[in-house]
Amino acid sequence: MLPCRKHFIAILFACAVMACSGTAASNERIVSIGGDVTEILYALGLEDRLIAVDSTSSYPAVAKKLPNVGYMRQLSAEPVLALAPDHILAIADAGPESAVNVLKQAGVRYTVIPDEPSVEGTLAKIHAVATAVDEPSAGERLAEGFRRAVDAVRNRVGEPSKRPRTLFLLSVGRGGLMAGGRGTSADAIIRLSGGKNIAADFEGYKPFEPEAMNALDPQVIIVTDRTLAALGGRDAILVQPQFAGTSAAKSGRLVAMDGMLMLGFGPRLPQAITGLAAALHPQGAAE
Repeated sequence: MLPCRKHFIAILFACAVMACSGTAASNERIVSIGGDVTEILYALGLEDRLIAVDSTSSYPAVAKKLPNVGYMRQLSAEPVLALAPDHILAIADAGPESAVNVLKQAGVRYTVIPDEPSVEGTLAKIHAVATAVDEPSAGERLAEGFRRAVDAVRNRVGEPSKRPRTLFLLSVGRGGLMAGGRGTSADAIIRLSGGKNIAADFEGYKPFEPEAMNALDPQVIIVTDRTLAALGGRDAILVQPQFAGTSAAKSGRLVAMDGMLMLGFGPRLPQAITGLAAALHPQGAAE
């Protein structure tokens, strides 16, 4: 039976709304703030919607060709708004608050993406990004593949009989060093990779205290590639007085990794765990 004219018009209207909604979503101009958010958008296959990223968005390399709105914690609202975005996806600790408030009040959709450094937190991040861009099915597929990859890595890493004493150091400002305590991405990746974070007595990042090094005696020191370069390279670090007497310096166990890979807790987390676990346990998980 053919629908009556009234019902036919209602059906046409509903179809038009659905079509417009899909078109609006697919044509959405997105600014991504947070390297992990950008990685997820690329992993979802939505790079065509991106019009700009922040300076932590270094992967994939093609993302660096997009306009850059600056460092995620030192944003200025004007350059972002000048790009006329439809949607800003920002990791939870983007700031400063004053700039974020301007962006939120400018009439542009602003979505905060949660950021907990854990496997479950990364899954939540993937789902949050996919939901924000109206691609829940793609998000579910990405999350499922991610979980399988993490499970496979965990099976390979196993539960080490020994967890080497590990210290993560990050260069800030004019060469100052910060140690990564509990609750940080550094602490989480160390634990997931089979290490023992010897800075876990405090929370967050704190200035590194050279006089405490002998007591801590790390067996492995971890830095980002950027920190390695800032401090003059492997040899320059290990011969410094505060490090020279440590087990890590004596055995040459200084590990450098890409910062976003190691600390970003994005889709590449399985790769980060694999790489760091191999460095912490060169003889295998049963070491």
